[in-house]
Amino acid sequence: MDDPPKPELRRGWTTGACATAAVKAALARLWGGAFPETVTITLPKGETPTFAVAHRAEGSGWAEAGITKDAGDDPDVTHGALIVARLREAGEGVRFMAGQGVGTVTRPGLPIAPGEPAINPVPRQMMAGVVAEMAKRHGRPGNVEITISIPGGEALAAKTWNPRLGIVGGLSVLGTTGVVRPFSCAAWIASIHRGIDVARATGQTHVAGCTGATSERAVQALYGLPDHAMLDMGDFAGGMLKYLVKHPVARVTIGGGIGKITKLGQGAIDLHSARSQVDLPALAQLVGDARIAQVNTALQAYEIVGAPLAKAVAERALGAVRERFGTAMSFDVVVVDREGAVIARAGP
Repeated sequence: MDDPPKPELRRGWTTGACATAAVKAALARLWGGAFPETVTITLPKGETPTFAVAHRAEGSGWAEAGITKDAGDDPDVTHGALIVARLREAGEGVRFMAGQGVGTVTRPGLPIAPGEPAINPVPRQMMAGVVAEMAKRHGRPGNVEITISIPGGEALAAKTWNPRLGIVGGLSVLGTTGVVRPFSCAAWIASIHRGIDVARATGQTHVAGCTGATSERAVQALYGLPDHAMLDMGDFAGGMLKYLVKHPVARVTIGGGIGKITKLGQGAIDLHSARSQVDLPALAQLVGDARIAQVNTALQAYEIVGAPLAKAVAERALGAVRERFGTAMSFDVVVVDREGAVIARAGP
């Protein structure tokens, strides 16, 4: 009997899309109308989602509205957060401010300059477009100050890559399409790329990408690297290494457990268990020990053979990386056990 089809995962809306909807709702009130119950915006690819307005407030010369973020079925830390936009007429053109829970950029390398609110270029363009649309409708010059707030955002930001990227005080307002696609590999890889940009812009000549928190702690301690030299590689070795080839640094360390580093040595660059598997017969051949051809995992193989297997795995992974990504950068590989002890190294 065939398995029932898996339900399609529900997509959601980015923080930038929610902020844009909040801007439109606040402007409706600021420029003489009533707060709407819902607002519809146009996303960069032409989609027109409608958002319920969850928060309304006003005072002398200002109005604000809030949208509750729905990230769909994606495990986004900002799912359910209130994205608030306060609007007031001021200055010339559109100016963005960071309110409570929205971070400030402090390091170079990101698409927003240091000192600016962590509101990315596409959300800024979306909000400025709404201002222009509403200003034309209401006969206004469109000179406004937009303050974006996310109550509780500073605590949520501690669960993101923002501190490592030098974004302090809160979350970023993100999104290039306005749409959150559940479990998006592209979003993770984009974050790796921004980490590389920041590392290069701050003069880091040695960066490290690790498969998890345990190997990351071990590698960081081994080399004394600062936080912004540590790239959140996870399973996406290829996403990191391909970008580094185009945006190189002098030295790259790759760290991980025995299983994922074994797969890297086999030529896999996506190390997720659903997308690559350890070839145990090949591993047995590598170390000349037939006993491990029938075990279930690389960890079990290591428990049988010990240090010689870990060393062979590290050397093989280093060779695979050099063969595929060249030798213009100096690569090394660190294999770590479950307790965080370094069990093998290969490279300079």
